[in-house]
Order: sequence, then C-alpha cells, then structure tokens
Amino acid sequence: MIYILFFLVGFGLSISGGISIILYLNFIPAGLTFIDYLAVIQSKVECYFFLAGIVIMGIAVQKISLFSVK
Repeated sequence: MIYILFFLVGFGLSISGGISIILYLNFIPAGLTFIDYLAVIQSKVECYFFLAGIVIMGIAVQKISLFSVK
C-alpha cells in the first residue's frame, strides 16, 4: 500500500518538473540558444523534480510488481 503512495508522489513530482521544463521552453523564442536553455534548466531546482519523480515511480512499480506476483 505504501508503494502506491510512493508511485503517486513520484507521479506528482514528475508532472510538476515536466511542466517546469516545458514552461522554460518559452525562453528559446526570446533569443536563447538551446545550450543556454539547457544551462537554465540545469540551474533550476524544480526541473530536477522530473527526474526524481521518474526514479521514485520506477522503484515503486518494481516493488509493486514483486508483491503482485506470488
């Protein structure tokens, strides 16, 4: 049951991080290059939520599948 909660937390983190990454794409038409865009994303903490959420969801799915196969 706790792994379902971890999955939902990971899902929420990945959604918020993904939305932040998409929102920062608006800097490219403003004159930034793609390398500058990557530097901006690297400096923002909320963009790391996407990777953290994917990792948490992956761990939760592996643990849930271990319990469901008996």
